[in-house]
Amino acid sequence: MLETTTPHNLPQGKKHPKGLYLLFFTELWERYSYYGMRALLVLYLTTAYISGGLGVEPASALQIYGFYTGMVYFTPILGGWLTDRYIGLRMAITIGGITMAIGDFTIFLTHSQTGLYFGLAFLVLGNGFFKPNISTLVGELYPRNDKRKDAAFTIFYMGINIGAFIAPLVAGYLQADLFLTTLEDGTLHYGFKWAFLASSIGMLIGQIIFTSLSKKYLGNVGINPVKQQLIEYNNSNDSTPLSKKDKQRTVAILILACFVVFFWAGFEQAGSSFTLYTKNFIDREIFGYTIPVAWFQSVNPLFIIILAPILSNVWLRLSRSKRGDLNMTTKMGIGMILLGLGFMVLVPAVLQTGSDEANITARANIMFIVFTYLLHTLGELFLSPVGLSLVSKVAPLKIASLLMGVWMAAIGVASLLAGRLASLTATLGYLEIFSLIGGVAIFLGIILLFISKKLVNMMKQDDKSPV
Repeated sequence: MLETTTPHNLPQGKKHPKGLYLLFFTELWERYSYYGMRALLVLYLTTAYISGGLGVEPASALQIYGFYTGMVYFTPILGGWLTDRYIGLRMAITIGGITMAIGDFTIFLTHSQTGLYFGLAFLVLGNGFFKPNISTLVGELYPRNDKRKDAAFTIFYMGINIGAFIAPLVAGYLQADLFLTTLEDGTLHYGFKWAFLASSIGMLIGQIIFTSLSKKYLGNVGINPVKQQLIEYNNSNDSTPLSKKDKQRTVAILILACFVVFFWAGFEQAGSSFTLYTKNFIDREIFGYTIPVAWFQSVNPLFIIILAPILSNVWLRLSRSKRGDLNMTTKMGIGMILLGLGFMVLVPAVLQTGSDEANITARANIMFIVFTYLLHTLGELFLSPVGLSLVSKVAPLKIASLLMGVWMAAIGVASLLAGRLASLTATLGYLEIFSLIGGVAIFLGIILLFISKKLVNMMKQDDKSPV
């Protein structure tokens, strides 16, 4: 099968198309919704009913949280499959965005576990349509092997993390400050529902702007289903089998997805073991003020916002140099190693503090956890946006959204594994778990660098374009 990108009417040049920034803004609101829920869900579940929560036992709350964060990354497989065959990328994004807005609004309206479960179901389903397809649409803005793609996905990734940065801060402010009230009996009542309403409104704003500006800035990109594109542009159809080269590229993506699983299993310790370690063993006091533990969830996206434009420019400059840019798998291998080094930074901190929460004799300097987040952020920038770019660049067109969904599902598997690894800190200790994850990440990174050339050869297009 002769594979080409979908022709569109967008001007091409050295600068990024304006549609990239429209997608940037749309994704920002989706991430605001997700990270706002991520910051508040366990608190909402465990806070007493009279105080605005649901009064669920902590163990059950953690299971619900883990199931939700895992399912968010599994449904993109379904959404990607439906989009490849029946609906266009833009329609899928709109369906997903509206469904997620309904989910947040449902939780706002209902103060019950049943209402929460229905709301979370809408959020999970909507994410399945939204998440893989907006990433695929970013790739569709560029010719198949455009050198600007890595830089474009890094810029797009910055939009993700602006939403991730502001969500915990705004959601926490609405819940614990602006709408915090005191009942007649002195009980504090938190404004959880208003934070959920803000997420719903944000999703609607993002969708209104996306829908109203798509024609102007996206042209005809993402209107037709991939199945129809194959018929119109390649004289092919959905029943045409994948070529040998298509299969090689698909296998290469699946191999890389296995590495991605472990990367995110380590990276997602930020929401579990890192949070507990920061709460109990890190000295969070600066100039007499104790930094809230929840605010550390904004450190990573803050670093992303600062570093993403720098790395984006580096990738662009390298692509224009005589030597050329680093290939994608090399970047991902370096990202794995940086993740491992981040864990190793915490080893001397744990040696100082120990792992016994009942007998804390010393607290570690705050810079240990900050520097760990810095290395993990660099690792994320080397691996995650590059991975999105890779899938959009080399995935066979007829299963592009499906493979993007599989890529997202790898993060879902990682979320489940991350929870299991985090739970082991209670029995094995932080030193053993942090050392284990760090050592394995560095080892896998070295392996990925070693097989990088083989994977690149598997992913090359028929025209031998670089990956």
